[in-house]
Order: sequence, then structure tokens, then C-alpha cells
Amino acid sequence: MQTKVFQTQNSEPAPELSLFLPVLDEEENLRPMHAKIQQALDALGKTAEVIYVDDGSTDSSLKILKEIAAEDARVRVISLRRNYGQTAAMSAGIDAARGEILIPMDADLQNDPKDIARLLEKLDEGYDVVSGWRKNRKDKLIMRKIPSKIANRIISWIGGVPLHDYGCSLKAYRREVLQDVRLYGEMHRFIPIYASWAGARVTEIPVDHHARTGGKSKYGISRTLKVVFDLMTIKFMASYQTKPIYVFGTFGMIAFLASIISGGYALFLKFSQFFGFPQYQADFVETPLPILCIVMFAISIQFFLMGLLAEMLVRTYHESQDKAIYAVRERIGFENKQSVPPASAGGSS
Repeated sequence: MQTKVFQTQNSEPAPELSLFLPVLDEEENLRPMHAKIQQALDALGKTAEVIYVDDGSTDSSLKILKEIAAEDARVRVISLRRNYGQTAAMSAGIDAARGEILIPMDADLQNDPKDIARLLEKLDEGYDVVSGWRKNRKDKLIMRKIPSKIANRIISWIGGVPLHDYGCSLKAYRREVLQDVRLYGEMHRFIPIYASWAGARVTEIPVDHHARTGGKSKYGISRTLKVVFDLMTIKFMASYQTKPIYVFGTFGMIAFLASIISGGYALFLKFSQFFGFPQYQADFVETPLPILCIVMFAISIQFFLMGLLAEMLVRTYHESQDKAIYAVRERIGFENKQSVPPASAGGSS
């Protein structure tokens, strides 16, 4: 099968692989990490580029990266103006990548570049995303491993993509899977979910994981709450991005029914003597039900209006960008096809 070749602005053929690594204060690890990457790429025998994204490091990481770039023609360096976070750094790497296969990984020596070959072998089986699974993870049990297992169970349940390790940065993506992805917050770990929802084939393989030997970990248990909020966001976007009136309308209907029930019960109490229940009689001022009825009715109207506004925004979003509400895996029979004239009604004379 012929490989599609992307061309850069200077007509240089794009590499087959693009590795990109977010970097934040990793001066002790950069040279050993790059040596391992060189060995792995040389063994593969594929054209490749290595993109380091310095995310506002305060140590000498950027200086070392410039030296590495001067020594290795495959290396490109992006220096962000300040620390934007791992998701933004990964997004910068994705935007700069030119290869057919995109491979993110950490620069802290905990990911092993030798696993890249195994990721590519799995991609060749027909998958679009291959995620690394740190099966024998070398991290602290209480602060890292247990919260991670809980989070991965929740993410797999809500996202519908059963992976053991969403937090592992080492993954392999086909280019078309990432070209329309926009990342915010801590959403880089949810790319396999985005891809699966768009019809991509996702799998995982166990990968090696090493204990950190230098530098300081940037991860903490505080990220768990951010991950939960981001997960709620993508679940909402996946389920209701093209039909927000469904969710707002549902809450509006619940509020409207609450208004009807509370109003009806208030009327029953007011005129209960006419129904043969004088012991339940209560004026409107003696019960909060009339106020509850008015408040719930107002809330229901607000939900309905919010749903309509969201529908207008969604349509504006898709139409202004000429963005389809579906994703196509492949087109067959569209190239070099000429229109065929219809057969004549009668046979030839």
C-alpha cells in the first residue's frame, strides 16, 4: 500500500513518525532520554522527527534542548512563553507534527522509547490508536497508583472505552485521528475516547515503566478533581453536542412538572373543603407551595430558552466552520469516476 506523503512549506517530504515530548524542568533527564530515543529510532529504520515542547521551564532545560537540536537534525524545539500545562504542550506538539504516525511520550525517562516498535506493530494490525498500559507501574502506591486505578475505572465506565491506563502518555495515533482534535484543561488523556466516539479503532498494550531517577514529578492527587470535571465536559459534548435542547429540555420539563404538581397541590389545599377534606384546608399564604410553583415555572422557562440558545450556537458553530456532524473513515470509488449515461429504454435497432 502506497504511503501518503505530506509536504511541508519548503517541499521537504514529511517524516513517517513524529514524536513529541512536553518538557518542564527536566534538565537531568533530557540527554539520557534523547539517547534512548535515538537508539529506538535507529533500530526502526523509519524517517522521524522529535519535537520537544518546553512548557516554560525555569531550569536549563531549554538550553539543553537547543544543544540537542544542533546535534541531531531530527530534533525540533518549541518554547512556550510560560507554563501552560501538559495538555497545551501536547497540543503544540500535535500542531507542529508532520508525520503519518504521532507518538507522544514523557521526557522524564519513565516511558521507554523501545516500546515504540511494539506500538507500531499493533497499529499495523489495523488499529487507529494504540495506548500504552503501565502494567508494572513504578510509582507510589497511595498517592499515584490507587487514585489512578480508581480514575481509570471511572473514565472507562463513563467514556465507554475500556482502557487500563488513560494517564500513560506513551501512545501511537494515526494522523487523521488527531487532525481535528482540540484540547483544553486536562483533556489530553481522553484522546482515545474522542477517537473512539469518532469511529477509530482503539486498543492498548502493556509497556515498560521506570521509576523516576532525576527531577521532580509534576503530577499530584490534585489533578484528580480536574480530570473528573473534564470527563463531565467531554461526556456532555459527546452526548449532546449536536442536540443540547435534549438535556436542557429534560431539566426544563422536570422543573415544569414540579411547578404543575406544587401548584396543583396548593389549589387542592385551598379548596379541599369542596372535595370533602376540610381538615387539609390551607390558604396560599400558609404554605410555600405557590412560591415553589412560580419559581419552578420560571426555572423551566429558563431551561427551555437556554436549550434554544444552545441549539442556535451549535448550528452557528457547525455552519460557520463548514464542520460536518459525522466523521468518514474512508471513501471508495470517488476518484476518477465518470458519469455513466443511463441505458436507453428500448433495445438497439
